[in-house]
Amino acid sequence: MHPFLGRLGGAAAALLLGVGVLVGGPASAAAGVTRAAAAAVPPVTGELKAYNVDGIYSAGVSSGGYMATQLHVAYSGTFDGSAAFASGPQYCAQNDLGKALNACMEVYQDLQLATLKQTTANWSAQGVIDDAAGLSGDPVYVFSGSGDSTVERPVSTALNDYYRHFGANVLYNKSTTAGHAWISPLGPNACTVTANPWINNCGIDAEREFLGHLLGSVSAPAADPGGSLIRFDQNRYAPGGAAKPISMDEKGFVYVPTSCANGAACKVVVTLHGCKQGYSYQGFGTQFIDKAYLNEYADTNNLIVLYPQAIATTTLDNPNGCWNWWGYLGDPDYARHGGRQIETIMGMVKALGGTGSTTPPTGTVTLPSVDAEDGYIKAAGDGSGPAVGTLEETSGLALGRGADGKFNRTLLSFDTGAVPSGKEITRAWVTLTRSSGSGDPWAGPAGNRILVDVHTGCLGGCTVETADWAAAATAAGTAEIGPFASGSKASGDLSAAGLSAINRSGRTQIRLRFEQNQTATAYLFVNKDTQATLTVEYR
Repeated sequence: MHPFLGRLGGAAAALLLGVGVLVGGPASAAAGVTRAAAAAVPPVTGELKAYNVDGIYSAGVSSGGYMATQLHVAYSGTFDGSAAFASGPQYCAQNDLGKALNACMEVYQDLQLATLKQTTANWSAQGVIDDAAGLSGDPVYVFSGSGDSTVERPVSTALNDYYRHFGANVLYNKSTTAGHAWISPLGPNACTVTANPWINNCGIDAEREFLGHLLGSVSAPAADPGGSLIRFDQNRYAPGGAAKPISMDEKGFVYVPTSCANGAACKVVVTLHGCKQGYSYQGFGTQFIDKAYLNEYADTNNLIVLYPQAIATTTLDNPNGCWNWWGYLGDPDYARHGGRQIETIMGMVKALGGTGSTTPPTGTVTLPSVDAEDGYIKAAGDGSGPAVGTLEETSGLALGRGADGKFNRTLLSFDTGAVPSGKEITRAWVTLTRSSGSGDPWAGPAGNRILVDVHTGCLGGCTVETADWAAAATAAGTAEIGPFASGSKASGDLSAAGLSAINRSGRTQIRLRFEQNQTATAYLFVNKDTQATLTVEYR
């Protein structure tokens, strides 16, 4: 996502093509802390090898900031802390391009921080990320410049709030006028600029600040890096031995100080560039590596700096070489264990001598519905003339007979790929929250019931369609929801057929409908302000 390019016609095109107008004035020197750039360390071809590693951290900017957080949260048993410039909370995009653009960069939409926190708790309970308790006490650095209009201040503030919710020790720098960039005394751009190479001098030593917070304290940097910059083959760590299919370069880099090469105890800092800053992106080369001002600190503080590299795709999936933080190239696991880029980077960390652990799953997960895919459909009693309901935002999702004489059915989507594979689902139920209503839709005819239909995958498309009113579900009438006039109500347990219909690799859709058509106007609205949930128990 970093340098996120320009708005090129439409929202989707904008994010797919890099996103964000990165227009800046000419580069100029910034006041304050400034260092003359040392001669770049020429890379030498080599391999990753194991060192005496006693700590692992992540750091990154923009898309690299999102990936740094994803690594830390997914593998908190391995990573001891993280630093993120110009990015937002874990799983912010929720595998949704629109959310990435409109909630996680600019703030036209609510980024649903409560949902993101709950997702982390759920994933932790399942074991698809490490135990979230591992984040407690970890040092985290968050940076946001007031001049950043690509990832706006509320997004970084949400990252600060997210980490604090899980007990992390957060240092939040929001004191500068920085544009969208990595901040370094070697930055060739003035602080407020958002332009190539997206490395700005804001008159501060941000590396001293964030490394000091992560490590407790740091020694002054070396005047000139004296270690080795090793160019290694990333293919050997990628799925199937091929990095390009997951939008990663064939070559990555690691900076190793002489002290670490000679056996000193050293920490690893996995450092992730932003979009358009990768080595192979239009001749960008090692600018990020040379000007990030980390190699200088590495020499005097026993730090190995790993610089994984992303590349552009030849398709519109990721043509600016961003790290995967919104689920491109069809990777639904991009922010958790099994994510293709995450696992590739973890392979590199382990090759350097880093170790970690994962937490085995427990037995229950509560999944919020996918709000963007929820909706309701109304039709005549025989199913004719179906239409998608339009009152979700103002009233909620409708069930029962409306004032127009049409009968409403509600459709809910759940990401049940989060349920651990290899586990037997033993119980599941749906919970709704009533928003408003009219009459008693359970009373006329007497004994009416809301039935729960379960479908493996999506009934048609995953967003609501008119055909969803009558489409055949994988398992029909698998549970019922009794009358309730206010508050929340859980369904009965899904039947065996309903449990079998839960999709273990993606979406499960649930349709709610009254068993009998009401004889007069009587309806309820649900989930206006509170999403439905699907609770799944397994063993």
